[in-house]
Amino acid sequence: MGDTGSSGRRIKVVRLIEEYDLGSIGAELERRWTTDTDERMSLRDLADHFNRRLLEQAMTDAGMQPLPGEVENTYRLLTDADISVADRTRTRRRLEREDVGIERIERDFVTYQAIRTYLTEYRGAEHTTDDRPRTDVEAENMQRIRGRTLTVTEGKLDQLEKGDHITLGEPRVFVDISVLCEDCGSRYEIGELLERGGCDCDP
Repeated sequence: MGDTGSSGRRIKVVRLIEEYDLGSIGAELERRWTTDTDERMSLRDLADHFNRRLLEQAMTDAGMQPLPGEVENTYRLLTDADISVADRTRTRRRLEREDVGIERIERDFVTYQAIRTYLTEYRGAEHTTDDRPRTDVEAENMQRIRGRTLTVTEGKLDQLEKGDHITLGEPRVFVDISVLCEDCGSRYEIGELLERGGCDCDP
């Protein structure tokens, strides 16, 4: 796997991953583009995701410690077409005061075409349709959603406990998704329902 495309030019995304030390983001971009799960992202969304990582790394390298959501909001202020010139200028000046090389960052922001070139020409990736049964695909998607819900809930409880908003011992969180058919009265855990192919209603 080289760092140039078929035309021999150096691929911008490859160079930026090296310069900003973004580690395994290349594999993440490929996975999010080629997956058929709910984690799939379009090339435009991947470009925004990549640019936010560039901005986050630049802010961190300058000694800033971005708060949760700060990178996303700063990127929006720099790039969103609906942002006023005054708000964008204030954002750029704030970053300049923190010694963030904003001109370089804006120059390094990539387009979706650059992401596509990187994925197809450098990583040889392509998006193919998952040929598994649809129920298997959706069962995997729901399991992933349940896992994220579990992680978020555990994190929120931990924050509330540490902030003395609640008193809690050692919690064990359960996230169950069940389906009740009001016609036949049967109730199943979502995975079981999909595996058996439906409820007890007569076909």
